[in-house]
Amino acid sequence: MGVKTIREIDPAGKRVLVRVDFNVPLKNGEITDDTRMRRALPTLQNLLERGASLVVMSHLGRPGGEKKPEFSLSQLRAHLADLTGRKVLMAPDVTGPEVEKMAESLTAGQILLLENTRYYKEETANDKEFSRKLAALGDLYVNDAFGAAHRAHASTEGITHFLPSVAGLLMEKECEFFDRVLEKPAKPFVAIIGGAKVSSKIAVLDSLLDKADAFVIGGGMAYTFLKVQGHAVGKSLVEDDFSDTARSFLEKAARRGVRVLLPLDHVTAAEFSETARAEPVDGVDIPEDRLAMDIGPKTVAAVAELLAGAQTVVWNGPMGVFEFEAFARGTLEVAGLVADCKGTTVVGGGDSVAAVNKFNLADRIDHVSTGGGASLEYLEGKELPGVIALRQEKRRK
Repeated sequence: MGVKTIREIDPAGKRVLVRVDFNVPLKNGEITDDTRMRRALPTLQNLLERGASLVVMSHLGRPGGEKKPEFSLSQLRAHLADLTGRKVLMAPDVTGPEVEKMAESLTAGQILLLENTRYYKEETANDKEFSRKLAALGDLYVNDAFGAAHRAHASTEGITHFLPSVAGLLMEKECEFFDRVLEKPAKPFVAIIGGAKVSSKIAVLDSLLDKADAFVIGGGMAYTFLKVQGHAVGKSLVEDDFSDTARSFLEKAARRGVRVLLPLDHVTAAEFSETARAEPVDGVDIPEDRLAMDIGPKTVAAVAELLAGAQTVVWNGPMGVFEFEAFARGTLEVAGLVADCKGTTVVGGGDSVAAVNKFNLADRIDHVSTGGGASLEYLEGKELPGVIALRQEKRRK
């Protein structure tokens, strides 16, 4: 990864400012999925056990630079205390004299949780003075928020200019798995790319074209590809503006001997609705009065054949409208195939991660990313600002 991690520092007696990604879903003030909080625990526990006190900061939702109670991190305080087994103090704000006083009075093993960093527009603007104020709360900075690493914000990038900065264990693991996939993947390497639109995934397809031996393309984006091949797609989602892009990708893949598996059969509906009746189409072409909502059993069997000998699998994006029960089977079966694969398996992207969690398969996959946008940009080959900041030596001010 090319950066220092918490293993290489001595946090004893230090106040460590830890940026985590506690952007968890809430319903009526209750956490509905605490995965992101639990994934940060190894870093927090490691620092606490080695004699540090912690100032923990995160964003939650999109308050737009305003102090909105429904986005307050105070809703997470009790659960963080339960997870860590420590008393967690709640700061009344993100910075300021009272917060500084609370941070300065921390003793080894104590935790101070700051308010939502996005209560301030200066956070997303990566404001230098705001970064300096955050840095004043600690002696060391640890970034364990991979889910926010694709944003150059004050709490992810700006702060590294003012404090010695290292990566947490989750950040290290995320980068390690994605680097392995992008730099030296074990072969054969199969990339499963789904989701609604070609426009949102073409950069990933292009990035992986030099690395993958085969692609599985599913979800709504598949129908733009099928249409340019001359197939009937009915009322299925098609991005005509990306027809040339899709055609070009297929031609480049063919020239390089990279297999591209598109849906061979489908589960269709008369309309895009949760209550729509699912009807199978046993072939590639779709009747003009129907739209594809999921892949069918022939496609799943072809994916199984591809994955049987795969040594590396990356999955980003669902195979169908998995949030509708009648159209979830394709995504469920592909998730199961990825879980059964003996090679290295990496799942990234919000929807495919949600599918893996929904079907309780996360424990059988080598790495399930905590970052939707961040994992997508990493797979696109982009450098993430929050990671670059840890990789470069900064001139401390």
